[in-house]
Amino acid sequence: MPTNPFIKRLLLLRYKYMSRKNFIYILSVTVGLLTGIAAVTLKNITYTIQSLLEEGIVFSQNQLYFILPVIGLFLVFLFTKYMFSKELEPSIPPFIKRAIPSLLYSLLRQKGLLSYKLIYHPLITAPLTVGFGGSVGLLGPAITSGSALSSNLSRILHVDRKTRTLLIACATAAAVASMFKSPIAAIVLAVEIFSLDLTFASLLPLLIASISSVLTSYFFLGDELLFDFNVTDKFNPRDTAFYMILGLGTGIASIYFTKIYFAIYAFFDRFKTRFTKLLVGGLAIGIMLYFIPPLYGEGLSFTRDLFDGNYLHALGTNPFDKYTDNIWVVILLLIGFTIFKVIAMTTTFAAGGVGGVIVPTMVMGSALGNVIAKILNNVGLGHQVSEANFTLIGMAGLIAGVIHAPLTAIFLIAEITGGYILFLPLMITVAISYMITKTYMEHTIYTRELAERGDLLTHDRDQSVLTMMELDSVIETDFISVHPEMSLGDMVHNAVSKSKRNLFPVVDNAKRLVGIILLDDIRTIMFDQSLYDSTSAETFMHNPPEIINYEKDSMKVVMKKFQDSGAWNLPVIKEGCYYGFVSKSKLLTAYRIELINFTS
Repeated sequence: MPTNPFIKRLLLLRYKYMSRKNFIYILSVTVGLLTGIAAVTLKNITYTIQSLLEEGIVFSQNQLYFILPVIGLFLVFLFTKYMFSKELEPSIPPFIKRAIPSLLYSLLRQKGLLSYKLIYHPLITAPLTVGFGGSVGLLGPAITSGSALSSNLSRILHVDRKTRTLLIACATAAAVASMFKSPIAAIVLAVEIFSLDLTFASLLPLLIASISSVLTSYFFLGDELLFDFNVTDKFNPRDTAFYMILGLGTGIASIYFTKIYFAIYAFFDRFKTRFTKLLVGGLAIGIMLYFIPPLYGEGLSFTRDLFDGNYLHALGTNPFDKYTDNIWVVILLLIGFTIFKVIAMTTTFAAGGVGGVIVPTMVMGSALGNVIAKILNNVGLGHQVSEANFTLIGMAGLIAGVIHAPLTAIFLIAEITGGYILFLPLMITVAISYMITKTYMEHTIYTRELAERGDLLTHDRDQSVLTMMELDSVIETDFISVHPEMSLGDMVHNAVSKSKRNLFPVVDNAKRLVGIILLDDIRTIMFDQSLYDSTSAETFMHNPPEIINYEKDSMKVVMKKFQDSGAWNLPVIKEGCYYGFVSKSKLLTAYRIELINFTS
């Protein structure tokens, strides 16, 4: 029980008067409210910084705005170095670079326990990054802050691991609902990302948290929306082929997005210090902003201008202004924005900035959709498509391809447009984009590194249960080992007579496994004393049917080795030395227990 008297009294009252189900509902409301407040705080701080820089700083008036992202990154660097000298979560491996992958890893390997510092760290560093023009979004930091709130709340209230996972998913849904005022898409995103079973037990808490967060956003921000679009052009069935082309384009762009994302991170990983990354990244961002001003910040105003048909204002003042009366120059500039948006976003991340991926993905998708519409309208086909609709549906196509969340993409665009007028073209484009990227890239920027390490939960229940199991929990070390040169007599007196096992590992002086001996191997001659001194362990030992590598083998690999070998016990090698055995009976028992916990 907790030591705090108030918390102790609260928990006693809860156990006495409240069911587990109702307790989860109350926690869902609380998580939604707190995450909504965090999201609103994040947006207000960011927009305040942006307005101060736009109105009170001469940089923007003198077209020197490209310097601001460098200043923002430097402030983030100083803040993180001197206010958070220690790592926020030292147990999270350094290969995990973004908010959602770190949450997925934490849920699997740390039981969803997040540092309390992650509650307020994103609320400071993300506004400094985005407010000063970093080409990233705010949704990721809002999810991080809300998840840390729910994790620490569950820690205080002694919530079990499964409920803590649900509450972190509720925080994710609440952050999306608050940012976009789209509760349905928020629920779907949480289910797709966290691989939750879509049952009433998980659906209702997600719904409650989303509603609570949306109401909080309305209370503080009124009717203000991140995206505010009213669709005026209905779907024309004759445009079906063109929406298929858009799906093909967003699918290819999604593959490009993912490859560039990891390539830029690999490039920056060559630099040993954060300050070096800041200088290189800041210089690169400044150069990109000088030639492509719309890369500055999240890019929401850019998308709004494209939707309204004001593409010249969207492109801003740039070195190519005198050529923008030619529509093909405009198309080339938009293509340049599409190509460099992901480069600017990932460079901001790699240089030390803090932000999210989803909003930049939407902005890039809007540019791509607008480009394809403009090309179709100007190549002389004699048929005009709606540039506004292509702008919106391009956003959905890229979301579906980049983060492999097709349902989220469909419902998100449907909700922010206030209806389902474009539902059919959304389905066409999203389906094609998702199929293309899923075919060529099984994993996303969120999941690839986790999947390579065997640390990824999926909707495959058996796979998820095996992923959650830990090898240490099934290793047994109570086997008596023998030396290769040990005589049969010594084996009988010092190993067989004292062991409760019928298996004996044969280990040399360096503790390396050289073989195994089964009791059946010596059963017929172990009482023949004439052989006690003339025979040794190496006479009877043989190779094990398979060996488990402690450092490399996942539980899925371990299970397959048992299946393929037909063995009942397999030895475990750790750092080249004998470590213990895993028995099939203990493995299956542990699997059954984990399966019950996972599905209950």
